[in-house]
Amino acid sequence: MKKTYILLFLLVITVSNAQLKTIIGKTAYPFWINVPEIVDKTEKLPILLFLHGKSLSGTDINKVKRYGVINAIEKGRVIKAIVVAPQLASGSWSTDKIIELIEYIQKEHTTDTSRVYVCGMSLGGYGTLEIAGKHPDKITAAVAICGGGIEKDACNLAKLPLWIQHGDNDKAVPISESQKIVKAIKKCDKNADVTFTTIPGGTHGSVESLFHTDALYNWLFEHVKN
Repeated sequence: MKKTYILLFLLVITVSNAQLKTIIGKTAYPFWINVPEIVDKTEKLPILLFLHGKSLSGTDINKVKRYGVINAIEKGRVIKAIVVAPQLASGSWSTDKIIELIEYIQKEHTTDTSRVYVCGMSLGGYGTLEIAGKHPDKITAAVAICGGGIEKDACNLAKLPLWIQHGDNDKAVPISESQKIVKAIKKCDKNADVTFTTIPGGTHGSVESLFHTDALYNWLFEHVKN
């Protein structure tokens, strides 16, 4: 009986991840994509974009599976959204290339343009707030973990829901980086929908566990752009 349950569990994971694949050469960034199985093929799905940190940069796209949203999917998490996880070869994330990627997904799939979400960690946290700050009209809500932001983008960032999280024991990117951008957003608009969460004892690596919680996805998907 125990073996039967294990086989069923493995089958569920296989079915859930049946659509996980890589796309290379179609946009500036190669990317992982996971399209969930849905009964109604006309249903418009949201897009969830994940931006990785510096340690996953390079030309081996399998590195992107080491942590974050794709890692969570591989461990059995089912996300009812088109999950897209590009890989950055080097340097910093380009907002123009991210927009190109989003527009490619919207062209190739039936998506809900009122539900485009982005989340990222470390360098990807910076990238998340930069794309949200440069294009608040195209992003519905964003979660930035152990990163930071550009203070001149604060007023644009104040236009959409943000959840910024940072460990207070982060030696790689100090928590002050997140605190500064939150302060700038609140200075621009004291009523801005920005939530700042300090993770007690959280290190730069340990906060990756947030991608394996229901809270992150529930928070993102509750938002719909008017």
